[in-house]
Amino acid sequence: MTEFSFTVDAADGKARAGTITTAHGKVATPAFMAVGTAATVKAMQTRDVRDTGTDVVLGNTYHLMLRPGAERVAELGGLHTFMNWPHTILTDSGGFQVMSLAKLRKVTEEGVAFKSHIDGSRHMLTPERSMEIQALLGSDIHMQFDECVELPNTREEIERAMRLSLRWAERSKAAFRGGPGQAPFAIVQGGDLADLRLESARELVDMDFPGYALGGLAVGEPQDVMLRVLDETVPALPTAKPRYLMGVGTPDDLLHAIERGIDMFDCVMPTRAGRHGQAYTRFGRLNLKNAGHAADPAPLDPESACPAARDYSRAYLHHLVRSGEILGMTLLTWANLAYYQQLMAGARAAIRDGRFAGYAAETRAGWAKGGEG
Repeated sequence: MTEFSFTVDAADGKARAGTITTAHGKVATPAFMAVGTAATVKAMQTRDVRDTGTDVVLGNTYHLMLRPGAERVAELGGLHTFMNWPHTILTDSGGFQVMSLAKLRKVTEEGVAFKSHIDGSRHMLTPERSMEIQALLGSDIHMQFDECVELPNTREEIERAMRLSLRWAERSKAAFRGGPGQAPFAIVQGGDLADLRLESARELVDMDFPGYALGGLAVGEPQDVMLRVLDETVPALPTAKPRYLMGVGTPDDLLHAIERGIDMFDCVMPTRAGRHGQAYTRFGRLNLKNAGHAADPAPLDPESACPAARDYSRAYLHHLVRSGEILGMTLLTWANLAYYQQLMAGARAAIRDGRFAGYAAETRAGWAKGGEG
């Protein structure tokens, strides 16, 4: 039986290239996880997601418990079968969505009572129920249930949520019922306060989770604050276990975080941008709504391995976007995911070759030459 494992295969400064092994395969790190919140990467077939170089997708406990229901997914063979993705899946705990989407939520020591944003039905999500749902879904990595607060915030509120999340982490780990090749990950909280982040990290390391995430970032704080939190917190996490920065971010964010020792990322940015006419490329970010693309016969990137970026002109993509055609959303989402994976593959190769700083500088120089801001 395959056991969950993580190895660091090469390092360049604090940047690491490694391999996570789960019940459903290997994940090369640094890894960008395509967000498949409701058992789908929006506008994409799983076959095409895989062809971009994606090793792992993310599903969400909150959304899947409400629709179609975790028990139903289990009856249908689990999330891998349900969405036709036979590779690694990480599921978020639902904590962030409860806080941001649910109506009339009430947080107690037991968990969060809330009304569904879909139909107003009442639910209770606890650490134990979150882990049960993730087990029913059959994901490979189960995130602990936590409470995430917006930034900026008061010290009192950040500390309250951090300490509650620590208690919920202990309960989440005790409730984990995964099989071989599956693992629970902890989430470090503490907002933008160094002492609280370090206390959270120390307590969670003592609980001995197989992996550690940093949550509560990309929630309104500027990039320099996020990077300061990483500088202060990452050194407190075990070097032999994967480190996951949740909900981040832009290509520039990813390079900065890799430089600081982060191994895993997820963000809706490439898929959401694709649905709104934005393309991420090695030439920078392009807005295909702009009239300047209307007569441009060049593709997004003639050297890309992705058909969406290589085989369609910017003029055609502009036409699809301005016409509101669904194909435009699909092609730009596809191209964006491919670019994010190209960025990660380049980072892994650069780390193995001991030239990550040069790779990051060259990449940023490329963006500066051709992007539209």
